[in-house]
Amino acid sequence: MPASQTSLNFFTAPEKAGINEYAQLYGCSQSLALARLASVKAHPVVVITQDVNQAQQLRHELSFFTSGQCAILELPDWETLPYDIFSPHQDIISQRLTTLYELSSMQSGDILILPVSTLLQRLPAKSYIKSQVLMLEQNQALSIDEFRRALEQSGYQCVSQVMGHGEFAIRGSIIDLYPSGQKLPFRIDLFDTDIDTIRRFDPESQRSLDTVESIKILPAREFPFNKEAISAFRSRYREMFSGDPSDSRIYQDISGGIIPNGIEYYLPLFFDQLDSIFDYLPRNSVFCSDKELHQTGESFIQDVNQRYEQRCHDIERPVLRPESLYLTPEELTAGLSQYSQIQVQRHKNTPEQNAQDLPFAAPVQLVSISKTDTPVSRLIAYVNEYPGRLLIIAESTGRREMLLEMLHDNHLFPVFSEHWEDFTGSADRLGISVAQIDQGLSIVDPQICILCEAQIFGERAQQQRRKKTRTRDAAAIIGDLTDLSIGAPVVHEEHGVGRYRGLQKLDLGNMQAEVLAIEYAGGDLLYVPVASLHLISRYSGADEEHAPQHKLGTETWSKARKKAAKKINDIAVEILDIHARRAAKGGFAYKINMHEYAEFASAFPFEETEDQQKAIDAVISDLEQAKAMDRVVCGDVGFGKTEVAMRATFVAANANKQVAILVPTTLLAQQHFQNFKDRFADWPFKIESLSRFNSKKQQSQVIAELKNGKVDIIIGTHKLLQKDISFDNLGLLIIDEEHRFGVKHKEQFKNLRAEVDILTLTATPIPRTLNMSLAGMRDLSIIASPPTQRHAIKTFVSEWDDQ
Repeated sequence: MPASQTSLNFFTAPEKAGINEYAQLYGCSQSLALARLASVKAHPVVVITQDVNQAQQLRHELSFFTSGQCAILELPDWETLPYDIFSPHQDIISQRLTTLYELSSMQSGDILILPVSTLLQRLPAKSYIKSQVLMLEQNQALSIDEFRRALEQSGYQCVSQVMGHGEFAIRGSIIDLYPSGQKLPFRIDLFDTDIDTIRRFDPESQRSLDTVESIKILPAREFPFNKEAISAFRSRYREMFSGDPSDSRIYQDISGGIIPNGIEYYLPLFFDQLDSIFDYLPRNSVFCSDKELHQTGESFIQDVNQRYEQRCHDIERPVLRPESLYLTPEELTAGLSQYSQIQVQRHKNTPEQNAQDLPFAAPVQLVSISKTDTPVSRLIAYVNEYPGRLLIIAESTGRREMLLEMLHDNHLFPVFSEHWEDFTGSADRLGISVAQIDQGLSIVDPQICILCEAQIFGERAQQQRRKKTRTRDAAAIIGDLTDLSIGAPVVHEEHGVGRYRGLQKLDLGNMQAEVLAIEYAGGDLLYVPVASLHLISRYSGADEEHAPQHKLGTETWSKARKKAAKKINDIAVEILDIHARRAAKGGFAYKINMHEYAEFASAFPFEETEDQQKAIDAVISDLEQAKAMDRVVCGDVGFGKTEVAMRATFVAANANKQVAILVPTTLLAQQHFQNFKDRFADWPFKIESLSRFNSKKQQSQVIAELKNGKVDIIIGTHKLLQKDISFDNLGLLIIDEEHRFGVKHKEQFKNLRAEVDILTLTATPIPRTLNMSLAGMRDLSIIASPPTQRHAIKTFVSEWDDQ
């Protein structure tokens, strides 16, 4: 029977400022109770979390339980250490400013999530956010110079190409702008002094998309940066800190109109008075927090004080006292006392406490330790034995299909539900959904259970993303070309490599012609008409600084072209031979045991990134085909290429095929050997290494066991390519960093390529490999998404500091 929604209401907000306490909120039951409280639409709901990760997880859970029926706002932490010399990521600043702006129109039923560190922060004055909003619409008059000044005073940065929040670019009558809070940047096209069109565009391809009537532009920083604000900063700085302000880099930068890194920790110097979160929220808001909120806040303030003591003696970069940047415990208590509060605890109530036990039980754990009692068998047994209704949560659509296959094999047919209310509103006993939920719940009355993958297969470290990532395909990444700069090498089809000298206008008697100027050796200039630009291409050699500069009128370029053409012909013959051999021989189509593969995949201690999952799916699909795989997986260091190789290794080894992993260095071989041993510890595969770390006796033993099939997975350096190495049943060759092997080794790769499945892993593919991949001769997967909390490397040049 469908569950009555009123029977699933758990929280009751106090009528006046006061505290209601609840216990037994196991798993994700707190999110369900909050969603039901918001659905009544009696109050705006403010949820305080222990940290940023909990805030992001709570947002995922609330999105599932609210079914999109209420607005969920998030005010993130800066994700920097107190008094850090780094500024927060611009995407974080964008989200914070957007949320602060939207709080003024927060309605009953809306939910705000913020970690305790953000709760304690002093925030920019509410009046500043409202006063800095700019509105643009079609046919509006716009002065480019005045608009540029307004953007710079709001903290926007002028760049050559707009890629991220807080950036703008001006090219003639076209203005590109990425406003805070917007998912895509905008391209503003002027006709004379009026706005002709406003279009969204893709920052990756720079191509225009749809047209909009108007846009709202929020400031790009949490502080003003006009002349008045700079003057106020200078004045307050001199009042606050002793000594000569000219000794301070911060003071000098602000005085010179430069926004330095870490300036956010000087926020009070820009304002007469800062506000707190309590100044932004409606008075009828209800606060919900863990019972240990104050202890968590005190711990955070202790960390702030410790950081202050470490840095307060820095003359060049003096720091403000903690109470200037954060609320004191007394201010926090006073602020919370103005609102109704709900305090929760996960464990059961005790006699000394005055909390109400809610009808939840601890989520069941089906993780299996023994190999005979698998998670799948325990799941099937639990589904058959549970007396109530049960909803299984998969982490992704791919994982859902895998779970469905397992359940169908055991004659269980769950019905898909998009959201929580879809399931509770139906009469289905067994359902399945896709959501980012770590731990399920168990409602005692009515009996409803949510089972998540972590309860079935074990814990996984989740990817916490600040926003949904845009899809990026391989062609867009490789084809991302910026404008030519003066002096850059270019190639003319007939005359060779020269240096770009810009667009010029030539006087041809009664007319002017626009031409592209290219300088060749000896100072000779070649003028190429705009109509012949198809003859010009960018230089794509390894190092532009050492690009050749040919001389006009010589045969150097024509000889180079003939030599390249011959080489191309040789490569074409080689590729034709390899493909003919591959087509004649065919390949081994692996029959994948999805139950065992799912169990192996679930042991991966992280959630796959979007690109990593695509690469894994592509490799698995290749292995299932009756033709030899030849795929290149390209990704930066630490982006998860090794896990792709491990998934392919499992499929091959589980099908009684041998796997060879070829690496360029002994240290890397040892590292891979240890990683593979750890990852395959629960599986009956014999893994060995072959490098100079092995004694001659050990090498001889490994070689013999390879030949008779006793070794399933071998990891080694170029020693694997020796003539005395033979395999019993080699099925998969994995090459790590192909560009670091010599010419002779690559010749041996050619012979193998027609015989076995080959997977190449690289962060810097050699031009030939990349060209063959782009031409479709070798398959290509690109992992461009960084793993959780991996930020781009920032390099700072500073004076030596003995501390």
